[in-house]
Amino acid sequence: MAAAAYCFPVERVPSEERERLIVEHLPQVRLIARKIHERLPATILFEDLISAGAVGLISAIDNYDPRQNVRLKTYAEFRIRGAILDSLREGDWAPRLKRRLAREMEDAVAKAEHRLGRAPEEAEIAAELCMSVEVYRQRLGDLAALDIGELEYSQDDYERPSLVRYISARDEDSPAVLLEKAELERLISKAIDCIPKPERLILSLYFYEELTLKEIGEVMGLHFTRVSQLKSQAILRLRNAIATRWPGARQERAR
Repeated sequence: MAAAAYCFPVERVPSEERERLIVEHLPQVRLIARKIHERLPATILFEDLISAGAVGLISAIDNYDPRQNVRLKTYAEFRIRGAILDSLREGDWAPRLKRRLAREMEDAVAKAEHRLGRAPEEAEIAAELCMSVEVYRQRLGDLAALDIGELEYSQDDYERPSLVRYISARDEDSPAVLLEKAELERLISKAIDCIPKPERLILSLYFYEELTLKEIGEVMGLHFTRVSQLKSQAILRLRNAIATRWPGARQERAR
């Protein structure tokens, strides 16, 4: 019965006001699209992200209800970001070949770690893959596009507002789901503590301080392509660490 309180119709915004709101919030679309684009390979066009984000903005304006006690800017941010990420997924921007490569490299990390009893260095991972360090680093660069949307929002929807905050949820706030989130956060935190310090610093600056790869490179005295390689390597380490402790993670990764 309580859920019925959310079933009231949304009042449509007058056309003139609608157009004004769209124009007013277009800079928000560009800002969100730019932040996402900085994390993607050069083959992804910035203009395509803006187009997808604009669709999300229009959807937000058309479905916004002030009775939910949420600012339009907050609601629009979720819709814009979601529309952009959906467009990337639908466009199959991470081909199966790259996903297979990611699994192979992650398996190499796991084997080297098991054999050595510690976090393997990149030369040791490259040897496990029977390739040179130079080729291994090139492959890490190829994997940079796989990072978005996977670990990025695992810390309780970091950077993205949760729907639980402003609409009725089904299971998102159930004790079981909250317990799983808390356990996943604990595993990620523990895994981060075990990876090499430079990679740990890059993850912190990238995901928590929201620095771009170029900015991180300036802080660490590295070229941004090297930062990208180390970030991808850190992601591989975390995926492997979580997959060994999280039920069903191996099966999910293999899809």
